[in-house]
Amino acid sequence: MAYPETPAAIAAANNAAAAAAGSQFCCLSPTPSSSPPPQLPAPPPAAVIFSPCAACRILRRRCVEKCALAPYFPPAEPLKFSNAHRVFGASNIIKLLQELPENQREDAVNSMVYEANARLRDPVYGCAGVISQLQKQINKLQAELAKAQAEVIKMQFQNSELYELIYNQRVAQYKHEEVVQEAPMLSYYDNDGNVSSNFFLYEDFLRADFPLTYLS
Repeated sequence: MAYPETPAAIAAANNAAAAAAGSQFCCLSPTPSSSPPPQLPAPPPAAVIFSPCAACRILRRRCVEKCALAPYFPPAEPLKFSNAHRVFGASNIIKLLQELPENQREDAVNSMVYEANARLRDPVYGCAGVISQLQKQINKLQAELAKAQAEVIKMQFQNSELYELIYNQRVAQYKHEEVVQEAPMLSYYDNDGNVSSNFFLYEDFLRADFPLTYLS
């Protein structure tokens, strides 16, 4: 014959079942590992493709890391070195660059390239032809400038004469108005001896003092 369980026994059984379920769940959950996860190998470094300079490519030689011509003749400008090489020669270019300080080499290369291009365009005169042409243009512009300056001086002189003429006319007009105001006033008498009107008789006065103004 089975006896009914007491409330305390039922509670103890429930707690034991819950503890067993919790321990089972903890066993199923992943536990952190003490060792770090394996790392993937690093990718190999990209291969650096070194392009030879235009000088070494044209000369068909190996371009070293400290090539003296590489900073001034990049691979994208082969014509720059080709023209300089045709006129001066690669050995002379290298020799000139080695004799100059580093801060003057770029200007020297630009000068040689410019002179080589001018020599190829004009094999007879080269840069001298370009300089002569520029000098002719300078002389022409200087002559045009002198002509324009002479025209400006001429116009300024004409303007000064015109201002002087206008000033003299205004002075003459001003004096004429003063003379009119200061002219003598005479009375005209009729046959009966009565004063009929007053008027100015300054015609002879103007003719004597201002003949040019009066005649004009």
